[in-house]
Amino acid sequence: MEKKSNVKQFTDRLEKLDFSKMYEGDFFLTWEKSQDEIAAVFEVADALRHLRENNISTKIFDSGLGISLFRDNSTRTRFSFASACNLLGLEVQDLDEGKSQIAHGETVRETANMISFMADVIGIRDDMYIGKGNTYMHSVVDAVTEGNKAGVLEQKPTLVNLQCDIDHPTQCMADMLHIIHEFGGVENLKGKKIAMTWAYSPSYGKPLSVPQGVIGLMTRFGMDVSLAYPEGYEVMEDVVKVAEKNAAENGGSFTVTNDMAEAFKDADIVYPKSWAPFKAMEERTELYGKGDFDGIKALEKRLLAQNAEHKNWTCSEELMKTTKDGKALYLHCLPADITGVSCEAGEVDATVFDRYRDPLYKEASFKPYIIAAMIFLAKVKDPVKKLQELEETAKVRQNG
Repeated sequence: MEKKSNVKQFTDRLEKLDFSKMYEGDFFLTWEKSQDEIAAVFEVADALRHLRENNISTKIFDSGLGISLFRDNSTRTRFSFASACNLLGLEVQDLDEGKSQIAHGETVRETANMISFMADVIGIRDDMYIGKGNTYMHSVVDAVTEGNKAGVLEQKPTLVNLQCDIDHPTQCMADMLHIIHEFGGVENLKGKKIAMTWAYSPSYGKPLSVPQGVIGLMTRFGMDVSLAYPEGYEVMEDVVKVAEKNAAENGGSFTVTNDMAEAFKDADIVYPKSWAPFKAMEERTELYGKGDFDGIKALEKRLLAQNAEHKNWTCSEELMKTTKDGKALYLHCLPADITGVSCEAGEVDATVFDRYRDPLYKEASFKPYIIAAMIFLAKVKDPVKKLQELEETAKVRQNG
């Protein structure tokens, strides 16, 4: 039987929110957005998903490009960005820096303008070097803004942060929307405990942006957020201050512990994920800047040895039993280091991961819609009216 769409359930809530400043804007960090703006992204993401599930086309562009630039490897985010652009009617073009004139000294300003003649959105992942990724994204936006004002570009492309050195907004907002659905609404999250914990990995140099993004976002919903890591694995102090401020303003709590068991105890949600120490990532950035590859090898060796001292920091069946009713929601941005599967010892027991495999895939499935919602809100002046028009027109997405 054919489904019947009712987008009003989303537009009614959307009408009560103030998100006007998102129009023609960009998305860098979640904590730069207001509560209403964050809520608007969730509502539009759910509305777009609802329309697609009812076989209604959500194309708001007849033509145009979505430019992607990935300076780090990616599967989920790369395909999520491509899916989001396609969902709205944009074609994706990947900027391969190795095949561009960037290798010959082309400036950021020049590159940004040259790729943007018919681009409506630029998605960038630049997460490996402290103090570099988010700064680069701002440089791109400054360049295309100037290009638009000078009449070089007929439109200013919207920039979406697909992960930088500070935050991973599309991932963390997908995580949050998954949590909202699992707990039956944002109103049910107050007082829920989430444990964002470091976990052992046999690899080094994993970005800080996921744990930082989680504590920077989850503390806005009245939740009790616990950040746990072994001594020496600190995250950016500025982001810790953001989390403390959010918790104070929104009725939840934010605590830091060096005890994984303490963080897991009675937790409703757990997010065990490896990351590199902030100080080590700073050192790594400095070494790369100097071209000191011997120093980088020495740092890698040191960090792998440091990680190996904490193999007991793993999401085990025993730890999961200590969570709320022994059934905490397990989250991961994927891919996870699974003990006995992808590595000898890793972030999570294979039995735990297998039990949560389907929920993990559902968690990941929200990301294309989160990205599409960010683009939608930046490009559509009246999102409520546009969503209603899409439903009323009801152009069939797939004829079958």
